[in-house]
Amino acid sequence: MDRTLESLRHIIAQVLPHRDPALVFKDLNVVSMLQEFWESKQQQRAAFPSEGVVVYESLPSPGPPFVSYVTLPGGSCFGNFQCCLSRAEARRDAAKVALINSLFNELPSRRITKEFIMESVQEAVASTSGTLDDADDPSTSIGAYHYMLMSNMGKTMLEFQELMTIFQLLHWNGSLKALRETKCSRQEVISYYSQYSLDEKMRSHMALDWIMKEKESPGILSQELRMALRELEEARKAGQELRFYKEKKEILSLALTQIYSDPDTSSPSDDQLSLTALCGYH
Repeated sequence: MDRTLESLRHIIAQVLPHRDPALVFKDLNVVSMLQEFWESKQQQRAAFPSEGVVVYESLPSPGPPFVSYVTLPGGSCFGNFQCCLSRAEARRDAAKVALINSLFNELPSRRITKEFIMESVQEAVASTSGTLDDADDPSTSIGAYHYMLMSNMGKTMLEFQELMTIFQLLHWNGSLKALRETKCSRQEVISYYSQYSLDEKMRSHMALDWIMKEKESPGILSQELRMALRELEEARKAGQELRFYKEKKEILSLALTQIYSDPDTSSPSDDQLSLTALCGYH
């Protein structure tokens, strides 16, 4: 633990040279420090060049406790885990969680290396019925995970998290299962989605998937949304990274909004992401 704290102080000294490492997490101006941290990162290494803003979102509430989320460049999301009596306090608490995770992300142990990949694959094997030999077979789940890690060698865990979130969402809404049925290999699916970021277009496509599910099983959208809200709250209170849970909430809310605003939304559209298009390079 002492070594980790010393490493964090060294990172703070590098990225925020005019700040006292011993006082960083006690400073009430943690919001500006988080912004300063990411601006400095982008100047040094052009990290996440397409997204240069730290974005805050406060949930509407007539009174305490208040909830605030902060989304970092690249998409990682964190929230306040303490019970906050003001919006400003919630914003500071969310910023503090995000800053701690941002700093930890700079540690060498948070970068994908050959050693990290080997340890991760061994952990995955231990938690499943797979074997280490599966790592060389991309048709297995262990092999696909190994391939995904190898394809992201050198990236930090926050950078890798965006791709992982996409695949978590594809698994959640049933797209991965559907793709397997079209004979697309795991390698092809990973290579395809590695080219894309999680944006409004992808959210709209996933919302269309859930609109179709609602048509087949009325009430499933409301049920999933209640579950997503509960998972998001539990993860926030545990201080976890929140993007997967928050994206689920956004996608389901979008689907419900489209259903109530336009009864014909569920009909296929020209730009709908079809399975045929996904495997067009197959």
